[in-house]
Formats: sequence, structure tokens, C-alpha cells
Amino acid sequence: MKKRGRIKIHKIKTWQLVLILIPLLIVDATLLRLDHIRMTELRDAVLAADVAEKDEEVTRTLNELKEFVFSNIVINVVDNNGKQEISFGTGPFYLEHQYLRAANAALDEAKEKFSNDNNPNGNIYAAASAVCQPQAIANGWTWNNANFINCMMTEINKYPSADNLQSDIIASLPSTELYRKEYSSPLWAPTLSGFMIAITIMIIVVIFIRLIIWIILRLSLLFI
Repeated sequence: MKKRGRIKIHKIKTWQLVLILIPLLIVDATLLRLDHIRMTELRDAVLAADVAEKDEEVTRTLNELKEFVFSNIVINVVDNNGKQEISFGTGPFYLEHQYLRAANAALDEAKEKFSNDNNPNGNIYAAASAVCQPQAIANGWTWNNANFINCMMTEINKYPSADNLQSDIIASLPSTELYRKEYSSPLWAPTLSGFMIAITIMIIVVIFIRLIIWIILRLSLLFI
């Protein structure tokens, strides 16, 4: 049976393999596209939950996104300093609203710490908040452009002896890296797209080997 199988494979001509390869490439591209679309849907669900300020929903959708990306081949085009690059995975994305909530909580904590009648810094903070918080709400400022934080620092710096308050506020702000997410997918996974890609690669290898053999035979004939 093995011998018959080998004979049948050898009987398949190279041009026939090429004809098989073309639709396989189309199927591979379609399956990879579907995996990419599914990843985008899951990532959008995370961002929507973040905008809605539903932290439990953010955690749930993040887990779904992570599980999908870790078990599927996800090819993505990401922007790297203005250059489009191909990567395997989600690419970086940010939980901006979750960060803003944490940053505002840290600012409120600093306000409680410094707002008392004997400490003029408390009045400085209150004055800065009165100016910047309405601007943040009106403009929809997010953490990555730092407009709200810059506004606070600008207002605080208008007052003398504000160095201690400024240092404490900066120290209390959470790191933005905690709210930056990126999940990488494997180069190959045991999925339908993974098996179809494996078959495609096998056919390409066979065609390549046959091409090398044909070139070697043609060159050898020149010296006979």
C-alpha cells in the first residue's frame, strides 16, 4: 500500500501541483483573513467595555481575546513609528478609559492628602482641578496625549512652592504600561488554517525540490 501511495504521488506532475497550489493559497488567505476579523471583533469588544467603564466585562473580553490569539494564527499589520509592519498577534492597544479612571483616582487621593486649611498646596490642587477637569470632560482627553495631566501640572506650576505637590501627584499616577496590552499568536497552530498552511508548504517544498532536480539534470546534460 505504501509503495502504491508513493507511485501515485510520483505520477502527479509538477504543473498539476501548481494548479492545486493556486486554490490552496486562496483558501489559506481566506482562513487567515477570517481569523484576523475574529481577533478584531474580540479586541473591539474589549475597547467597548473599557469605554463603558465595565471593568468585569473588560477582564472577561480580555480573556476571550487572549485565548483566541494564543490558539490561532493571527497575522496583523501594525504601525511602528509610521511604518507598517506585519506581526503575529493583536498589536499594541490601550485601555485608555481604565487608565483615566485610575489616574483620576490617584489625583483624588493626592487631593485628600493635601487639601487642608493649613496647607496652601491643597488650595493649589483644588484650583487646578477646577480648571482642568471640565476641560477633560468637554474634550474627551485620553491618557496617551496627556492633556489632562499637562493641564494639571501647568496650573499647579502657576503657584509658588508647588514642587512637593507636583512630585507627589506624579509619583501617585499609575504607569501607562499597566494599561498597554499586546498578545502574540503562534506561528503555527493545530487549526483548520494551520493544517491548510502545512499542506500548502508541503506542496511548495515538493515543487521547489522538483525544480532543483530539473535544473541539475539540465546542467548535467550540458556536460555530457
